[in-house]
Amino acid sequence: MDQLVYMSRMSPHAPVQLPRGRPRSFDTEAAVERAMGVFWSRGYHATALPDLLRATKLSRGSLYAAFGDKHSLFLRALDRYIANALARMDIELDSGREPVDGLRAFLAGYVDRTSGANGRRGCLVVATAMELAGHDDEVDRRIGSFFKAMEARVADALSRAKAAGKLADDVEPSSAARILVCFVEGLRVVGKTAPTRITSQATVDALLDRFIR
Repeated sequence: MDQLVYMSRMSPHAPVQLPRGRPRSFDTEAAVERAMGVFWSRGYHATALPDLLRATKLSRGSLYAAFGDKHSLFLRALDRYIANALARMDIELDSGREPVDGLRAFLAGYVDRTSGANGRRGCLVVATAMELAGHDDEVDRRIGSFFKAMEARVADALSRAKAAGKLADDVEPSSAARILVCFVEGLRVVGKTAPTRITSQATVDALLDRFIR
């Protein structure tokens, strides 16, 4: 009876608050990280939905609700890989450190990633460019922007080295930066053959020594 009296006193126009949907019970960024590992190991086309479900530990419905589809998840994974690479470069080439030391640190990182077992894994960007560039506009845009961002960072370090009198007289920073970016990405391809660290380091040193005094 009391409940009926209460209901009769409510305004017929009172808003009804519906229950909210279930909040996501998983870490989206962790899922992207795991998916990145699958795409990195298998490539885009060879990665099937069950591979992604197994790696992310998500149901089909949760994966599609969070990311849309396989292609959208791949782009999120590629964005994460690129962001990680640029963040690493920002540390290596930090303007607060001596520029030649920064360039050596940048190249040393590539030696680490292209030697032995690390080299065999390869580079997600290089693998994606070989598989999808020219066929996927979103991929083209991301990879093109990444290479330009790399060149800009390397060119800045070379410009600072030039200002400090550390570059050879005939070295132009922007051209040298383009050469270095092409070189390190090529090094990732050669890394698939698992060269020794000594070989990779000697190659890196030989190129950089042509640019600096």
